[in-house]
Amino acid sequence: MLLGAAEDDDGNPLYDVVTAALTRDAIPATNGFGIVPAAGPEVLATADTVVIPGTRYLPARRDGVLAPDVRAALDSIRPGTRLVSICTGAFVLAAAGLLDGRRATTHWKFADALRRLHPAVSVDEKVLFVDDGDVLTSAGLAAGIDLCLHIIRHDHGAQVANAVARYCVVPPWREGGQAQFIDRHVPAADDASTAATREFALRHLDEELTVERLARHANMSPRTFNRRFREETGQAPGTWIRNRRVDRARELLESRDLPVDEVARRSGLGTGGNLRHHLRRGFGMSPSSYRKTYQGT
Repeated sequence: MLLGAAEDDDGNPLYDVVTAALTRDAIPATNGFGIVPAAGPEVLATADTVVIPGTRYLPARRDGVLAPDVRAALDSIRPGTRLVSICTGAFVLAAAGLLDGRRATTHWKFADALRRLHPAVSVDEKVLFVDDGDVLTSAGLAAGIDLCLHIIRHDHGAQVANAVARYCVVPPWREGGQAQFIDRHVPAADDASTAATREFALRHLDEELTVERLARHANMSPRTFNRRFREETGQAPGTWIRNRRVDRARELLESRDLPVDEVARRSGLGTGGNLRHHLRRGFGMSPSSYRKTYQGT
């Protein structure tokens, strides 16, 4: 739904979304309706991105294997094609050997099963999604929304992703990871959420944001704050802040004609050189190239 809602300024779709299966027969869903695929497995050989939805497919979920027809279909995917799994779809990618040696996620309830069946996969059940370049995995079904918006943002920029989020009435990106949803004992009173402090940080990205300052805002010790922050977001505070600053810089480059040094200052990255470093490392582009790509100028 989200990829199909992505459009350019003239209302033209940015993705050609095709539902495919081993046959054209209706596939019974778990909630009383059937899904009629538009194509057979042959379409996988020409796809640029293949999305594996959440599944109860027993060979992969219970035994960590694939039936010959499923494996043959996945083997037809061209090298370099972007692979995406939603929720338990990660079991299919893992059974095909496509997650070996990679970091991946799935719904926290099934993370131990994925880890047991595929010890070569680095399973991280604390995050909403994992972007490992050409292979991306999401946690629960709702986290698939976060991942699809991330893909749109990567492909076409923040403005398109934000427009899709508004159309679907969902937030452009969510705070935290799925660690906050995992069943566990109620935390102690002094172990409060860092959500308010994360909101504070987003309003002050252009300022110095040390762990000590953030811990004071959260009324925690630095050690407690650091631990709680990692539990809720799956990232260290410094990594999370750096990523948010890069996100802010990207938004400014896409929507404003500010000098590069001013973009760096407003986003909290300090200097144009630092901004160039992060964009080249994350996207392989200079700020000027990024601006031209996403502003279409």
